[in-house]
Amino acid sequence: MNSAAAAALEMPWFGARVIDAASTRFTLWAPDATRVELLLDGREPIAMEIDADGCARISAACGQGTRYRYRVVTQDGALDVPDPAARAQSDGVHGWSLVIDPQRYAWRHADWPGRPWHETVLYELHAGALGGFEGVSIQLARLKALGITAIELMPIAAFPGARNWGYDGVLPYAVQASYGSPDELKALIDEAHGLGLMVFLDVVYNHFGPDGNYLHAYAKCFFREDVKTPWGSAIDFRKPQVRRFFIDNALMWLFEYRLDGLRFDAVHAIGEQDFLEELAETIRRATPAGRHVHLVLENEANHASLLAPALFDAQWNDDWHNVMHVLLTDEHEGYYADFTEHPTPRLARCLSEGFVYQGEPSRHGTARGEQSGHLPPTAFVAFLQNHDQIGNRALGERLSVLADPDALAAATLLLLLSPMVPLLFMGEEWGSTRPFLFFTDHDDTLADAVREGRRAEFADFAAFKDDQARARIPDPNARESFDASIPDPDMSGVPAHREILERYRHLLALRHRHIVPRLDGARALGAEVLGDKAVLARWQLGDDTHLVIAVNLSDAETVSETLARLSCQALLFESRDAVARSAEAGRLPARAAAAWLMSDARGVLS
Repeated sequence: MNSAAAAALEMPWFGARVIDAASTRFTLWAPDATRVELLLDGREPIAMEIDADGCARISAACGQGTRYRYRVVTQDGALDVPDPAARAQSDGVHGWSLVIDPQRYAWRHADWPGRPWHETVLYELHAGALGGFEGVSIQLARLKALGITAIELMPIAAFPGARNWGYDGVLPYAVQASYGSPDELKALIDEAHGLGLMVFLDVVYNHFGPDGNYLHAYAKCFFREDVKTPWGSAIDFRKPQVRRFFIDNALMWLFEYRLDGLRFDAVHAIGEQDFLEELAETIRRATPAGRHVHLVLENEANHASLLAPALFDAQWNDDWHNVMHVLLTDEHEGYYADFTEHPTPRLARCLSEGFVYQGEPSRHGTARGEQSGHLPPTAFVAFLQNHDQIGNRALGERLSVLADPDALAAATLLLLLSPMVPLLFMGEEWGSTRPFLFFTDHDDTLADAVREGRRAEFADFAAFKDDQARARIPDPNARESFDASIPDPDMSGVPAHREILERYRHLLALRHRHIVPRLDGARALGAEVLGDKAVLARWQLGDDTHLVIAVNLSDAETVSETLARLSCQALLFESRDAVARSAEAGRLPARAAAAWLMSDARGVLS
């Protein structure tokens, strides 16, 4: 470990840091407090020293497993609060925090260096829906056999109740207790590394959840009252202490838990882009030579400038998903309205340049995006489904119940064989038809507000304009909404689902054998519109071979002279029989796709 990484593990600013078996150093930033006391369960309160920056500190005789909290006195009175940087909670986000010694876990695979980014095939999952960290561990061998190289955990920071997507987290350093302990999370990561799998984590630095965040009570300047987000007042990243809080959090996940990568949720809601640059640069400095650490953005603003070697590896390409969804379903409401005009040329642009929106205005707002055609294909994470795109539907339907099966198979070929980094959502690989619903576990008052707010979101959609229709939208707080969202892996053995599963396995095997070794230095050569919902895209791979993918998502055959130049001898895969043979005759069948790998623009499979 280099000196920067070692320093990262010190993280002296926030939380409880174990000094030795009998001593712990506590730090709380409470700039609005006139007095702060450390409360150790069963002991008398201990006054903490407050410095000029508002940091309260104290060392106390205690160690691993000690229950603690803080008593904060402000002009509004006294309040007992959990540690916002606690590594774990003993009884929920309102209760006692726990002292955790991060060095006590004995790693079995401490020398795991990670894997290069271009080898990544992501599998997004919800730890709670799979039975917690132990349940996820059970799935690892199956996922490796499928061809997955990285699991991506939806947020696991502590949230109120036992069920939640994770985006209502209020204690970013604490592992959600209903999923398991910090050591059980480390055991999951350790097991994954032993199998050659990377582990990514989705982290939320743009907001806190609505229940259990006490920072407003003693650190009002943590937030900006002059800037609002969909979740309330914006976090004030102009403050160095706020920056440090989140940068230390990222370092904790990467070095204390040895995660291989982080996905940063909705960074377009973070107004200070220089914070994102500082975050990435700090992580890069702390990462020792020879270790692979990957940083991925979700960013509706399409800031291509953040996708630089010293900053972020890639971005979730919502543009890719949205235009593909329109082509597969013909849906046009909500944010799909930005992609309903000329979707086929937009898909062509996406395949050749990355983003659809590169500075153009959309129907939903002002111009967004930056030019992205110079970026390598691996700077974009492509997906047909994820937690957002399924769960943010009123009824949580998957593409398996929305799209034609042949068209979906064709789209899957494009997803898994294109040079973009693919992401699958749990259950997608066997064509699960179970929904993934929005679910929470709030108290009664907040539960009512969430339920009614959720239903009001869809009032402008044609299918939910009347009250009775909206009443059919599942209640997020009902246990049934969570239970319905648990994947059904037993269905993967049913013949129709087994066929889908084998297609995914075969496509991923082809990707690892033929595409991944050639990705370094790959670049797009452009994409051609063949007809309605039909596109042909080309890439030059790192060894100068050429990858060509033709996809037709329409209900009609398309005809093009370009297709006739593609030889069956160069065929890599076809979504159904005789697609390549038809292409040699200049025809691409309806709802079909094929991929060719050639030694040059005219050659055969290398």
